[in-house]
Amino acid sequence: MPKKPVSFDGEVILNSVAACVFVIDPDDIIRFVNTSGEQLLQASAPYLKGRRINEFIPHDSPVIALIHQAQNDQANVSENGITIETPRLGKHLVNAFAAPLVEDPSLIILSLAKRSLADQIARQLKHRSAARTITAMSAMLAHEIKNPLSGIRGAAQLLESTASEDDKGLTRLITDETDRICALVDRMESFSDGRPIKREAVNIHQVLEHVRQLAQNGFGKHVRFIENYDPSLPPVFGNKDNLIQIVLNLVKNACEAAVQDNAEIILTSAYQHGVRLAVPGSNTRVHLPLMISIQDNGPGIPDDLRNQLFEPFVTTKAKGSGLGLALVAKMIGDHGGLIECESESRKTIFRIMLPMYSEKQHGPLRSGKENAS
Repeated sequence: MPKKPVSFDGEVILNSVAACVFVIDPDDIIRFVNTSGEQLLQASAPYLKGRRINEFIPHDSPVIALIHQAQNDQANVSENGITIETPRLGKHLVNAFAAPLVEDPSLIILSLAKRSLADQIARQLKHRSAARTITAMSAMLAHEIKNPLSGIRGAAQLLESTASEDDKGLTRLITDETDRICALVDRMESFSDGRPIKREAVNIHQVLEHVRQLAQNGFGKHVRFIENYDPSLPPVFGNKDNLIQIVLNLVKNACEAAVQDNAEIILTSAYQHGVRLAVPGSNTRVHLPLMISIQDNGPGIPDDLRNQLFEPFVTTKAKGSGLGLALVAKMIGDHGGLIECESESRKTIFRIMLPMYSEKQHGPLRSGKENAS
């Protein structure tokens, strides 16, 4: 029996694509906007239609210039890596394309494709590559360094038993530095564990609250914490101990960065449409709809360190080892998740995207873990 022909509604299709699509008339008035465009401009289509595009995007933006170029030249034009930034919309990096409508060349089709998701994937792959590098390095160091260090420490202790008081200070220096190097190697060995982590349904708000209490009773006494949680979130599919370590590391860094009198950290949880990413060690792909973020109002991360932030031995601390964020990236990668950082003066945000727990995929919840509210 022949199949019934499928009819396509152009507006329905445009509302299904991830790119923001607008139709702009010769007076720069918005005549059509799809669902993604509504989300970008943070307003509904009925509100946007009939308004000028430069009410929402600055008139000196390259996006506006691109529209005018397409109008004047009656040609397709595009530009990559345009930054759209306003107090209302925030900051977005987009690839822009403008072209005259075939049926009516006085109308311009504007397409804005956000680069954030693609950039997140590219950065995450880079983070995982860095983690694999340090995994191999840590295994080598454990074998090639720890054994000789044990001999050096033992020899120093023997010398101390017969050394003069002046020389004992030197032998203690040798043992102390040997212990410090061994501790560093021990920490690096955590990268070399390639076994799959044990995962279950985890209430992410319990993790965030546990870390907040640790911080407020210790290293974060000087910080005002603000909680911006979505209580309806489903559980995360993860390892609770690892998630605590991830959040604790990021919160501790935020507390150390925000040392001023009005130090403030915002902890946020939210549901968003994420990307699908391959889980390490498997052929499956997971959706990453659960987002948690740690935001501080410190001075920000130097420009020259932002692209290497999750690589080993990169640090802004005078006495830091540069392994903390590399370990965070590895553990998030073990969860099949993503991490990204956005930083400017007085505003640094670390965002983590994680998979949610699914009874269909992972089995029924155990008692007491029905939800993550």
